[in-house]
Amino acid sequence: MTISIWALIAYIALIVVWNGVLKRNIGEAMLVGFIAVCFFGGTDFLPVLWEGLVGAASEEVVFAALTFVFMGYMLGELGLMQRQVAILNSIFGRFRGGAGYVSSVASALFGSVSGSGSGNAAAVGSITIPWMTRSNWSPVLASTLVAGNAGLGISFPPSSSMFLLLGSAAVSPYVSADMLFVGLLCGGLWTLLHRLILVFIWVRKFGIDKVSKDDIQPFTTALKQGWTALMISLGIAIPLFLTVGPGAAWTASRLGADAADAISIIVWIPVLVLLAAIIIGWKNLPRTGHGWNMLLEKVAPQYAVVGATLFFAFAAAASLGELGLSDDLTVLMEKLNAPAFVVALLVGVLILVIAAPLTGTATIAAVGGVAFTALTAAGAAPLAAAVAILVFASTEGASPPGAAPIYIATGIAGVDPGKTFVRLITWFVLPTLVIGALIAIGLLPIIHP
Repeated sequence: MTISIWALIAYIALIVVWNGVLKRNIGEAMLVGFIAVCFFGGTDFLPVLWEGLVGAASEEVVFAALTFVFMGYMLGELGLMQRQVAILNSIFGRFRGGAGYVSSVASALFGSVSGSGSGNAAAVGSITIPWMTRSNWSPVLASTLVAGNAGLGISFPPSSSMFLLLGSAAVSPYVSADMLFVGLLCGGLWTLLHRLILVFIWVRKFGIDKVSKDDIQPFTTALKQGWTALMISLGIAIPLFLTVGPGAAWTASRLGADAADAISIIVWIPVLVLLAAIIIGWKNLPRTGHGWNMLLEKVAPQYAVVGATLFFAFAAAASLGELGLSDDLTVLMEKLNAPAFVVALLVGVLILVIAAPLTGTATIAAVGGVAFTALTAAGAAPLAAAVAILVFASTEGASPPGAAPIYIATGIAGVDPGKTFVRLITWFVLPTLVIGALIAIGLLPIIHP
């Protein structure tokens, strides 16, 4: 094997050991992995190191991802997500098992702005698990659904895992941020459809009843009290309209092709959503310097891990590219002689196995580029391959025994985590594996902008 492939193996091994075995945080693990990659440059250690640092510093998605962290935090802090859930409950709560539908849709909404499986389980679970248990959902079933839905933060754009995949030297030449945003939205909708079908089956299988009337506001009341929370969606809709399909043509006709191409939805979506959230939730914002300091102190620890993880993941990707990884893997994967669906399943299992002890972010950082090369070499379209990889990684919340969302959800429900393991694997992990493989080979279509 070549130096670049040995560097990749060492990189993956160090991340798994540092984070999964030694229990150090993932940001630190990514730094160690990056330094290890640079050592494989031998006498070119410093040029390889410099190439990685420059590559990471020049990535706009690093800024975007950090903005998303703050945006997601503010949506929860200002109570906007809770208002959206109340509106959903006024619609779905009148149906049998309605709280489960609310939980699934809310997980997709929250996941699309936070990208955090643990945060998803905590924020959505704290609201919907009590509702579910009051409407004939058993605590075990309710916590299983919330943990299984936690990974929707990865399969819906945008997420830190999406940014990491875009930063891979194997992916970036073929898939742009705008392409992946739209394609992953389609992939996320497939995974959400699976969850809604699952709730439909469980409602009938386990005899689940409607939500208590005491927990349901009239739709007009919920909409009157929370309609402003829906306005944050404009922060997503406006950049999408200006950059995709007919809207992109309209923008180009008004601003010129170069100016239109310069509009990045990955940068503008978190900025506009954050601005909308601040305007809508203005009354709930701190009014003193001390209040702002306390607010920022709560979110700051997330940056220490997320920022380091993103920066050093991009740095390692650039350094591996400098070592020639993309070309070497292309040669290696072209020798893999198997049908595309079989290759997709094998790649999915690889990601699933790594995601079980680690997070989806760490998994994408470790093997995202390799998985992409394997899938495209087997005949998958680049965009479909990238979306499939993120769908595979979305099993992080449902993969026992190491997935944090399992313990968050069962802690809220007050049940033994071990009682959820079989259902999580059967109803969430394995179906998601099949969904990802079908996306990779094109049987579940996605939009290519």
